[in-house]
Amino acid sequence: MIDVVAAVIKRNNYYFIAQRNRQKHFAYHWEFPGGKVDNQETFENALKREIKEELAISIRILNHIASEKHKDEKIDVNVHYYLCESLNEKIILSEHEDMKWLQKNNLNKFKMVPGDSKIINYLD
Repeated sequence: MIDVVAAVIKRNNYYFIAQRNRQKHFAYHWEFPGGKVDNQETFENALKREIKEELAISIRILNHIASEKHKDEKIDVNVHYYLCESLNEKIILSEHEDMKWLQKNNLNKFKMVPGDSKIINYLD
């Protein structure tokens, strides 16, 4: 099992989601962005690094929301979700196809990756 971190970025009651790359597992599904935790890296440092790499922004981590495990024929992950706020306004996508800022009640209208859809229930 691989530890993965994900940022649930909230701004003015809107949540950020990104559409996965067409070359990746769950291509074109929507997700809370993040990535794998490297050896000897804390979850928080991994999340800040991944968001900087994928979105070109810095984040402030507010708190841990929950963790969700997912296993299928290609992956076995434990995803750790953190509520975050962006410290920059301009997001530049380097790995995703598209992005959206949505209110909580609209998140379920998008095809989310498996664990992420469960996290919506924990959000305000």
